[in-house]
Amino acid sequence: MTLKTIIVDDEHLARSLIKDYVSKVPQLELINEFKNAIDAMTFLQSHPVDLIFLDIQMPNLTGIEFVETIQLNNTMVIFTTAYSEYAIKGYELNAFDYLLKPITFPRFLQSVNKAIKQFELINQSSSNREEEEIEKTSRVDQVITKKDSISIKADYKLHLIKYNHLRYLEGQKEYVSFHTTTKNILALASLKKMEAELPTDQFIRIHKSFIVNKSEIESLEGNMLGLGDVELPVGQSYRSQLLKLFE
Repeated sequence: MTLKTIIVDDEHLARSLIKDYVSKVPQLELINEFKNAIDAMTFLQSHPVDLIFLDIQMPNLTGIEFVETIQLNNTMVIFTTAYSEYAIKGYELNAFDYLLKPITFPRFLQSVNKAIKQFELINQSSSNREEEEIEKTSRVDQVITKKDSISIKADYKLHLIKYNHLRYLEGQKEYVSFHTTTKNILALASLKKMEAELPTDQFIRIHKSFIVNKSEIESLEGNMLGLGDVELPVGQSYRSQLLKLFE
């Protein structure tokens, strides 16, 4: 993972110094450098950038005017300047950091390490949201409950199982194993969602990891429910509801 980086500074020596510092940090990828803010603004319109090292005192358009003019979204800005009086204005513009020239490498590295951590947090949050959306979509596509059967997409096949052939369901983290009278099918699904969608007159939740077909139940001994050749644990919070089937 690297941060796409640009340098904007009208001084050649200042750009060269930061360019040298950037080359020493593997997580930074310098994709361009500019001697004025106007050219940088044009570049940003068509190129995503994660981090900008931006000088404040520049002709035509200052670094502060640049930030006030363009929408940067999640792009982080580290101001670089020889004038400490601009620091307050820089922070008012939500600049990520402020480096006072002459910039030393330890101070540069301190700022960059904070930026890398921030970048990781932003991308982790975005990735989690994407995974959640993908998982939600996948679960809808993988398992569809019908009036008297359930349709499951697994192993590159579509399986149609009658409810009276479905013995029990077993939750396995992000997956559910559907145990039928003839085979087991593992599919991306939520046991909680299955509990809500399966007909309650035919199925009952007995444990945080198990839903069973009522017609398969044969015995209850202690906290173990017998389904013929299979014994399943009964969760304490589900026991009272299960006992009603034996009354």
